[in-house]
Amino acid sequence: MPKIVYDGSNDPRTFKDVIGSTIISLLDNDPDVIYVDADLMSTIGTYKYHQEHPDRAINVGVSEANMMGVAGGLAAAGFKPIAHTFGPFASRRSYDQVFLSAGYAHNDITVIGTDPGVCAAFNGGTHMPFEDVALYRAIPTATIFDVTDTVMLEDILRQAVNLPGVKYIRVGRKSAAKVYDTGSRFQVGQAVKLRDGKDISIISAGIMVHEALQAAETLAKEGIEADVLDMFTIKPLDESALLESAHKTRAVLAAENHSKNGGLYAAVCETLSRELPTRANFVAVDDEYGEVGPQDYLQERYGLTADAIVARARELVNNKK
Repeated sequence: MPKIVYDGSNDPRTFKDVIGSTIISLLDNDPDVIYVDADLMSTIGTYKYHQEHPDRAINVGVSEANMMGVAGGLAAAGFKPIAHTFGPFASRRSYDQVFLSAGYAHNDITVIGTDPGVCAAFNGGTHMPFEDVALYRAIPTATIFDVTDTVMLEDILRQAVNLPGVKYIRVGRKSAAKVYDTGSRFQVGQAVKLRDGKDISIISAGIMVHEALQAAETLAKEGIEADVLDMFTIKPLDESALLESAHKTRAVLAAENHSKNGGLYAAVCETLSRELPTRANFVAVDDEYGEVGPQDYLQERYGLTADAIVARARELVNNKK
């Protein structure tokens, strides 16, 4: 069970360091794991390993679509490939190859898409995927993770290489708020209850978990008790946890670093409309493209903040009365 240690402070470890160290550990301990990268090894600390073990850590160059075909072929040969690149190139640029060479062909691959959504920051709109979850949700039997902190990242990556099908892990590169204690273990497809409340359900994932917890503190001071879930597995969605919370609060807010179209909010609404019609809203990117800027500016620009969650939560709660 995950142990929650959240106090708002940042994790001393960065996501990129943990991606690199975990990949190397998997390579060292499982001869079937092979790692392929699209010329980004130096950014996650795996380049030295590639130089020493070029047969286990393969740089395909800036050819992400080809990399997914390579990963599919490795899986067909009995290996457990891990493919890493920027989020937009792991999704929209190489989508057909992932869909056909891995998904349709029943080849098990693990894809890491880094700096999703506004985490792309100064790399700008071309590198800013607001639609990666929507794309991967459309791949039958795919598993999608939106990682909260480095503790979760390490555990999920270790599990993912042994899961069937296409696995997509979206995660930043910089540090983020530390939510879970070292050694915490996570169950795929099972949300984590971070806070108990009766007035509104806040369903969050990735960097928005921190914002949701900050918002819950503010709301509590106003007498609004939020039920906060970390829905780190977006597919398969933990429908039972969502419905249990929604049945209690009758107001649901989804918070995600992604477009409102096709991601966590869409998955939440699909479940609610089918099982428990409930008033719902989102804190997510509207129907827009990305732009250049520091991450904190972009979160303000696209409304991905604790303040935005508080405002939407108030509306939902007031509309219940």
